[in-house]
Amino acid sequence: MDSTDIDRKGLIRESYQIEGIGPEECRSIFLDWALSLPDGADMRAVITRMLAQYEHANPDHPMTAVLRDGLIAAPKPTRRGGWRGARRLSS
Repeated sequence: MDSTDIDRKGLIRESYQIEGIGPEECRSIFLDWALSLPDGADMRAVITRMLAQYEHANPDHPMTAVLRDGLIAAPKPTRRGGWRGARRLSS
């Protein structure tokens, strides 16, 4: 998944451009962004990439805080065992 797939609509990028944006707006933008990700996307990996792209230059921005919170709350990927897991690997 390349960077254009991660932020197709440019929502995260644009949120960093909005002067005076608050945490509530950032949470709303984050939700819209997360819902636009492809099915099966690894949320932890995607959020980590977004933070790597924006956090350093914007450590105190509300979207950075929302992304950090999202990373903490994102489910850890698990491997399905048994035939379902093996079947997925062989496809």
